[in-house]
Amino acid sequence: MRIVVREATPEDAPLIAELTRAAWAGKVTVTSSGHRETALRVSEHLRGGGGFILMVDGEPVGSVRYAPHDEDPDIWEILRMGVLPNFRGSNMSQHLLEAVIHHGLACNAQELRLAVRTDQPKLLDFYAAFEFELAEELEFSHRNPAEPAPRVMRRYLHD
Repeated sequence: MRIVVREATPEDAPLIAELTRAAWAGKVTVTSSGHRETALRVSEHLRGGGGFILMVDGEPVGSVRYAPHDEDPDIWEILRMGVLPNFRGSNMSQHLLEAVIHHGLACNAQELRLAVRTDQPKLLDFYAAFEFELAEELEFSHRNPAEPAPRVMRRYLHD
C-alpha cells in the first residue's frame, strides 16, 4: 500500500467537498454541516489557509483543512478531517494530522486548535497522542451554531 499526503490546490475543492461528505456519512450526526459541504466553502478555506489530501495507491481517501484564526493568524484551526469508511481503523487520519502539524511548524504557526464533537469523545485520546490538550476555556470559531459546542483542543508548536 502506497500512502501519500499531498497539499491541496484550489482545483481540489470539489474533490475535498465530496471526500468530506463521504467520510462523514454514517459517522457524524446528520445535523452536522459537514454533510452539506460545498466546493465553495472548501475554496474559501483553501484560500484563507490550506489543506491536504490523503492518497492510497493513487486514490484520494481523505482530507483535512486548516485556516488561521480570525483574531490571530499565528493560530490555525484544523477543520473537517475525514477518511473514507473503507480506510478507517488503520491510522490513516494520523497522516493528515501530521501533515498539518509539520506544515504549521514549517510556517512558524504558534498554535493549532481543533474541535471534537461531544458525540465523539474517543477522539480526545487520539488527539492527545499528538500532544493536543483540552482547552475548555476556548471556543471554536468555526463551530456550527446549530450544534452543541464542541470541546476545543490545542497544541502549542513553539515555545
